[in-house]
This record gives sequence, C-alpha cells and structure tokens, in this order.
Amino acid sequence: MKGKFITFEGIDGSGKTTQINLLEQKLIKEGISPLILREPGGTRLSERIRQILLDRKNINLSSVAESLLFVAARAQLVSDQIKPALEQGKYVICDRFIDSTVAYQGYGRRLNVEYLEQLNNYATDNIHPDITIILDINPGKAALRKQSDTPDRMEDIGIDFFLRVQKGYYEIANRHLKRCVIIDGNLSENKVFELVMKEVNKKLSKGISCN
Repeated sequence: MKGKFITFEGIDGSGKTTQINLLEQKLIKEGISPLILREPGGTRLSERIRQILLDRKNINLSSVAESLLFVAARAQLVSDQIKPALEQGKYVICDRFIDSTVAYQGYGRRLNVEYLEQLNNYATDNIHPDITIILDINPGKAALRKQSDTPDRMEDIGIDFFLRVQKGYYEIANRHLKRCVIIDGNLSENKVFELVMKEVNKKLSKGISCN
C-alpha cells in the first residue's frame, strides 16, 4: 500500500469529528487531499447498515449480530473505498475502524476479543492503520458533551458500558504501541490538535507544519 491510513478512536463525545476536520484542513493546506470516511458508513451498503445499528427501534439487536453488522459494513468500506485509495497513494482518514469493534463489542459487550480481531483481519484483508489516534476522555464528561443530541442506540447504553469501552481502548493501545497513541481529549481543542500533529508527524515521518 502506497498511501497513508490514519484512524481516530474514542468513546462517543471524545472530539473525534473536530480533530478529523482540523487535520483535513491542515493536510489540504499542505497540498494533500485526504479521503475522509466514517464507520459504519462510507458506502451505500455500509450506510444502510449504519441505519440499522443506530436505530433505537433495534434495541434488542443481539451483541453477536451487532458485531457482525459492524464487520460487514467495514468489509464493504475497505473493498470500495479504503483499499483503492491507499493503492492510489492517497491519505485516508477514518472516524473509527477495527479498534472500535474490539473496544465496544469486545470489552463493552464482553464478547471474545481474539475472535473479533480475527473477524477484523478477514474483513479488512489484514489492512491496518499507519497510526491510530485514541482520544481519551472521562465518560461522564463525554456524556455532558452529547446532552443536546438525541442519543442513538449505541450512545444510550449507559455509563458502565462506556467505562468498559474506555478500559478496552487502554488495552488496545498497550498491545499495539507501534501504531496507537492515546491523547488526552480533556485538553483544549487546539492543544489536542497540536498533539495530534506531533504524533502524525512522528508515526508517518512527515514534516507537516504544526502551525
């Protein structure tokens, strides 16, 4: 793969969208036009799956079915968007990827982490990010940030679930030190982005201006 693949992870309300937007603007200023994607979504089929997963009417969706739907959406996204873009040498920035399934369904739903990782590898043809930024924030503070929004099916699970997800992200980062970095999402927006740029430059060996 000739391109660069950057993913952002963290619990809902951690600030991923804001930082992705800032990174996109920075790369464009540097003459790089990144492909911005989200999970689940990014293709016609994956967006349909997203509707199922986030619909509060599907509150009784089993954890196993939930996991398989996330992985199915990811497989289509990789096939249609991520793999072709990387082969063309593009920068790809994705809001969530393989680590979300491990954190949310593995640690959050208490499913088998090893099996979920195997599913991820199968669905993505063993494509992994060059760098994964994990924005860490207290679940209580994240909930306050989301107060004005109507919670979707995943966001409406409860604080204990998100505490398990947060712990899951710590475990993931510890096991994948070469690509994962945890950044304190409680800091100011500008400070978080400064740290994001520092880590992106370090991991990708690029001299992108931090100003």
